[in-house]
Amino acid sequence: MKEKAKFIFNKFRHLILYGIIGSFAAGLDFLIYTVLVQLAGIPYLVANCISVLGGITTSFILNRNYNFKVKDHATRRFSIFLTVGLCGLVLSNIILYVCIDVLSIDKLVSKLLSIVLVVFFQFLVNKYLTFKPSENE
Repeated sequence: MKEKAKFIFNKFRHLILYGIIGSFAAGLDFLIYTVLVQLAGIPYLVANCISVLGGITTSFILNRNYNFKVKDHATRRFSIFLTVGLCGLVLSNIILYVCIDVLSIDKLVSKLLSIVLVVFFQFLVNKYLTFKPSENE
């Protein structure tokens, strides 16, 4: 049983660590969003932009150092990661708008839904583009 668990972890290591790191970054994103919307009264789309940027930066640093462990071309990799994150931000804002303004779903529930949907998109792009090993690795 222990060997099977080790095999599964090794096979899905990047996905598992991405999930753990992503959960932490998403938690930070959600916390910032909640504080800005509920306590500071900032409009939800503005709060979402701020909170997502905090999550993107945290996620990049942790994934770069602990998951994919690629240290080269940091500026280029962050630019790609940020671009992917900003695409996720646009997708998140669309989801929030539809959920909140069209479907009248609670702002916090809508944010949780947007996080779940955007994470899948970003994992695939980041794994195969942002953190793809260089030719010389």
